[in-house]
Amino acid sequence: MGKIISIVNQKGGVGKTTTALNLGAYLAYLGKQVLLVDIDPQANATSGLGIDHKNLEHGVYEALIGQKPIFEVIKYTVQDGYKIAPATMALAGAGIELVNMEDREFVLSRILQQVKDEYDYVIIDGPPSLGLLTVNSLAAADEVLIPIQSEYFALEGLGQLLETISLVQNNLKPELGIMGAVITMFDKRNRLSGSVMNELYQYFPNRVFRSIIPRSVKLAEAPSFGRSILYYDPKSKGGRAYEKLAREVIGLEYKR
Repeated sequence: MGKIISIVNQKGGVGKTTTALNLGAYLAYLGKQVLLVDIDPQANATSGLGIDHKNLEHGVYEALIGQKPIFEVIKYTVQDGYKIAPATMALAGAGIELVNMEDREFVLSRILQQVKDEYDYVIIDGPPSLGLLTVNSLAAADEVLIPIQSEYFALEGLGQLLETISLVQNNLKPELGIMGAVITMFDKRNRLSGSVMNELYQYFPNRVFRSIIPRSVKLAEAPSFGRSILYYDPKSKGGRAYEKLAREVIGLEYKR
C-alpha cells in the first residue's frame, strides 16, 4: 500500500520542487518504488529530471481531465525504481477546468488510487499557490511535508497554509496527517533566529525533521542538467542532506 506525500508551500522559492525530486531520488536509491507527480504548471520537477515538458504529447493534465488513464502518462527516469507523471504547460488551465467537475477536490485522488499500490511512495509536487490544484494534492495525500526556507520571514504565510490544511482535514479528508516541516536553504552565516526556530517547533511539535537542507550551488545547478543531486553530486552537502531526509522519512514508518 503506497504512501502519498504532498509537498506544499504556497510561497515560491522555498525549495519545494528541489525537495520533491531529490527526496524521491533518495527514496528510490534506498530501494523504494517511487512515483513523482508534477502538478505544478511550471513543470520544474519534470524538467529537473531531464524530461522536455514542452515537447510532451500528454502529461498529468490529460489524466486529470479524463483524456488518458494515469498509467499511460507515467514516464521512466534515468534511475531504477523512480518514475514521474510529468507536467506540461496545459496544466495552467486545469484549475479552471476542475471547477465544473463533480467532486472537483478529489480528481487527483481518484486517478492516483489506480496506481498507488504499485509504489511505496507517491510524492506530489504542487504549485506555489493555494488554488484547486493544491487542494487536490492535499485531498489525495496521506501526509503533508512542508519545506520552510531558513529565513526570518519563513513563517509568513504558514498560518494560511495550515488553515488550508485544516479546512481539508475538516471538510474533505479527516485522516490527512502532517508529516512535518523540513528546513531548506539553510545558510550557516544567516542563522534562523532562535525565536523563529521556537515558533516553528510550536507549529510542529516533534515534527521538524532533523535533516536540514543547506543552501547549495550544486543543488541549484543539478536541475539545469536534468539530474537529481543523487546523479549530479551525491557527495555534496545537499546530496548527503537529502539522503538523510529520505532515511528519516522511511524511519517514520517504523516509529508509528
